[in-house]
Order: sequence, then structure tokens, then C-alpha cells
Amino acid sequence: MHYWRSLRPQQWIKNAFVWAGFLFAREWRDPTLTAHVAAAFIAFCLLASAVYVGNDWLDRASDRTHPVKRHRPIAAGRVSGLAAAMMCSGLAAVAFALAAWVDLALVGVLVAYVLLNIAYSFSLKRVVIIDVIAVALGFLLRLLAGTLGVGIAPSPWMLMCGLMLTLLLGFGKRRAELAAVERASARSVLADYSPELLDRLITVCVSGTLIAYSLYTISPQTIILHGSANLVYTVPIVTYALFRYLYLLDLRHAAEDPARLMLSDRHLQGATLAWLIAVIWIIS
Repeated sequence: MHYWRSLRPQQWIKNAFVWAGFLFAREWRDPTLTAHVAAAFIAFCLLASAVYVGNDWLDRASDRTHPVKRHRPIAAGRVSGLAAAMMCSGLAAVAFALAAWVDLALVGVLVAYVLLNIAYSFSLKRVVIIDVIAVALGFLLRLLAGTLGVGIAPSPWMLMCGLMLTLLLGFGKRRAELAAVERASARSVLADYSPELLDRLITVCVSGTLIAYSLYTISPQTIILHGSANLVYTVPIVTYALFRYLYLLDLRHAAEDPARLMLSDRHLQGATLAWLIAVIWIIS
């Protein structure tokens, strides 16, 4: 159980970004492409878990002073350094083997993800604003894994929406951490943030996400691709989901873990399901 917890399987929901390009490319009836996207998704889940295990080992000392992170298996001493190293290398090996089976482009995306996380762990996470941008770039690499990595041309609109949304989640996470964690046990970069700055950044990101998605739905290229102008009717669903996230962030300071928030809030789950059903119905 401790080894399973070290993989943080609840975080695999973030890798749903891998499927975004496949959804909007309208290639659902291609079994080979479907298998490749599924393999890309699994590869990213495995590699992300390898990164989590590696980061937990590197951060084990600071995690032991954190009121929540101290319960992680590695920080709590329930998983040894040797076991962590074996898990990390084994997961990464399988992930890259899957990627090589799909395409070398996917291997390149996974290599970029590893390099980004190495830079984040040793430097970028201590630089204000850059720390969140680095996390957002990790999500963009997930989008690229499900597009360039499998031979689907990525949509600039999709990349823009993904960037703004992940920046929102990143700054929201920092806002929740700032509100909920004692400075003495918090990540060092939080000292460079203020609630006022984060509130302004979150406002910009919410606006950017909503504008980018709305413009995508009414873009002539989108209408031609899907043969329908009805995607615009999904904008209210996206608007509600964004406002619900802000509500949870402001009222309950519940956004320190966006993945756990998605898995626990029925309103966000309902909005996501409604959006997915509506999109599939409109573009199918």
C-alpha cells in the first residue's frame, strides 16, 4: 500500500490532457491511433509517478516539517531509498518503452518532461512566477504527447486554452497554500507571493481561459472542422466550472491539490461530465 501511495495515482487525472487532441481531432474510429493515444496516456502516468517518487526522495527532509506532506510514505520512512530508486527507474523504463512503440516524437516529449522536472526540482520551483509557469509547461507537454507525439497536429487554440487553464490551477494552488500552511513549513517560494498578487494573477488566468475557449468555439476553422457552430453553447458550462473553482478557492481554500479537488467536488465533476457529453454530441 505504501508503494502504491508513493505513485500518487490520484494525480493521474491530470494526464487526461493527453486525450484532448484526440477528442477534437475527430479520429475516434481509427483503432491504431486510439491505441497510440492510450499508450501515450499510460506512459505519461508511469513517468509522472516516477517523477513524483524522485521528487519525494529529494524533498523528504523538507516534507517531514510539512503538516500534510510528512505523511507521504517516503518522508515518513515507510519506503526506503533503494525501493524508491528501483520504482523510479522501473516506471521510467516502461514509460519510455511504450513511447518508443508509439513514435520517437513521443519519446522526445517525455524526455522534455523529465528535463523540465529536473530543472523544476533543482531550481525553478524557487523562482516566483516561473515556478507556476514550469508546472503549466508540464501540462502543455501532456497536450503535445497526445498530439505531436501520436501524429495529430496540435491546435493553437487548444494550446492557449491549456496554458491559461493550467496557469490558473497553478496560481490557485499557490493561493491555497498561502492561506492554509504556516510559513515555517511552506515551500520557500511562497514568501515571494502575496494574496493580492495571486488574486490578480488568478483573475487574469480565469479571463484568459474563458476568452480563449470562447474564441475557439466561434473560430471559423473550428466550425469548418466540426461542421457545427454549436460548440459555443458549451461556454456556459466552462464558465460555471471556472466560477465554481474560484468559489472553492475563496470559501474553503480547497485548491491546494487540484486533482483531489476534482475527485471530491460533485459540482466540478458534473460540469466536466456535462461538458464532455455536450462536446461529443456536438462534434460527432
